[in-house]
Amino acid sequence: MTMDSKKHLNIGILIYACGHHQAAWLMSDSSVERVGDISYYQELAQISEQGLFDAVFFADNHSFPAKSQSDMPAFWFDPIVSLTAISQVTHHIGLVATISSTFSNPFTASRQLLSLDHVTQGRVGWNLVTSMTDLEAFNHSMPALPPREERYAKAHEFAQLMNKLFSSWDSNDFSHNRQDNHLIHSSHIHPFNHEGKYFNVKGPSTTPRSPQGKPVAMQAGASSQGIALAAKYADAVYAVAWNLKQAKAFRQKLDEQLLSEDPNRQHIKVFPGLVTYVGETYEAAYAKKQKLDEALPVETALKQLSFFIQQDCHNWELDKPVPPLPPVESFTGPVGRYETVLEIIQDKNPTLRELLGYLSAGGGHLTLIGTPKDIVDTMELWMDCGVADGFNLMPPVLPNSLEDFVNLIIPEMQKRDLFRSSYDGTTFREHLGLM
Repeated sequence: MTMDSKKHLNIGILIYACGHHQAAWLMSDSSVERVGDISYYQELAQISEQGLFDAVFFADNHSFPAKSQSDMPAFWFDPIVSLTAISQVTHHIGLVATISSTFSNPFTASRQLLSLDHVTQGRVGWNLVTSMTDLEAFNHSMPALPPREERYAKAHEFAQLMNKLFSSWDSNDFSHNRQDNHLIHSSHIHPFNHEGKYFNVKGPSTTPRSPQGKPVAMQAGASSQGIALAAKYADAVYAVAWNLKQAKAFRQKLDEQLLSEDPNRQHIKVFPGLVTYVGETYEAAYAKKQKLDEALPVETALKQLSFFIQQDCHNWELDKPVPPLPPVESFTGPVGRYETVLEIIQDKNPTLRELLGYLSAGGGHLTLIGTPKDIVDTMELWMDCGVADGFNLMPPVLPNSLEDFVNLIIPEMQKRDLFRSSYDGTTFREHLGLM
C-alpha cells in the first residue's frame, strides 16, 4: 500500500431494488420489472466494478408483510445467494452480506461466508445486525423481537464465535502429500469448545481460514450498544449522518468507545451513506430529485416516517411544522434513523411534507445535489474533517444514478487523487487498506 493510496476514499454501493428513492419504481425507465432477475444485480455489480468501487453491499429483512400496494419486494434473494451469483461475473469488487445475529446460526453463517471467500479468493465482507422488527422475529419462532440489550448481548457472543469459526484451521494444514501418505496435519486442528449463554459450538469449522485471513467485518448500529459492538469487532462501520454536525458526533462517540475498548487501536473506518443527484448544473441535478419527489405517494412516505419514529403520523397536517418528538434517550426503536429525523427537524424546521421529501431517498443520509465539482467538494470536506473514510452509495434510481456516479463523479475524484485509477490488490481487505 503506497502512501498516496492511504488518502483515497473508499466507495461501496448498497444495492436496493430499483433505487433508494421511494418513487424510483414509478419512473417510466425504472428497472422494477427486473427486481426478481438475478442478472439485473449482476449488471449493477459490473457497473460498480467498472467504476472501481470497493464493494457491493446487500442489506436484508427477514419479513415481507405486504400490507400495502406499494410494498417493494426488495429482498427477493438471500444476500449470500445474490453475492455468489455476482461473484461469477466480477473479478475485483468486494461482496458484503448482511447477517443477523438475532436469527442466524453462527456455524452455518460462518461456513457460507468462508466458502464464498474461498470461491472469490478473498473478496467477502459481512455486516452484523441485530434486526429491527417483531415481524422478522415471528418468522423465527419467536413471540417478539428481543429487547435491544438482549439482542446486543447475543451479538457480542455471535461475533466472538464467528471469529473462532473463521480461524479454526488453516488451508496449509491440508498437505495432500501422496508420497508420504499424509493428507492433513490433524495435530494442528482442534475443537475450540465454545460454551456460552446463547451458543454451544464444539468446532472446528469444516472450512479453513480464507485467503484474506477472514471476511471483513462491518457493523451498522448507531445506538450506544451498536457503537460498542463495532469498537470491539468491526473493521469498518456504516453510518447514518444527515450533516457534518451529526457525522462529527458519531465519529466522536466511536473514537471514545474505541479508546475505552482498545487504547492501541487508533482508528476504525467509517462509511456514511450517500445519496447523489448530479448534473452539468445544479438546476439539472435538482430536476432529477424534483421529478422523483413529485411522483412520491404521500401514503408511502408517511408509512416510512411512522416506522422511523415508531408512532403513527398519518393524522398530522402535511403543510404545518412537524409536532415535537421525544428525545432520543427515551426512544426504543432504531436509533440512527431517529437521530437523523431529529437532526433534520432541528436543521430545517420543516413542514411534514418537506420532511418527507428529505427522507424520500436513503431515509436521511447525506444528500448531495449539484455538479461533480460541488459533490466532490463536500465528500473531500468530510474526509478532511475525519468523519468519512469513504461512502456507502445509495443511488436514488438504479441503474441511472449509479451510472451518473461512475461517469461523472468518479472522474472528478480521480482528478483530485481522491480515488484509485485501478485495483491494486485482489482482496477486499487490500481494497480497504486493512492488511
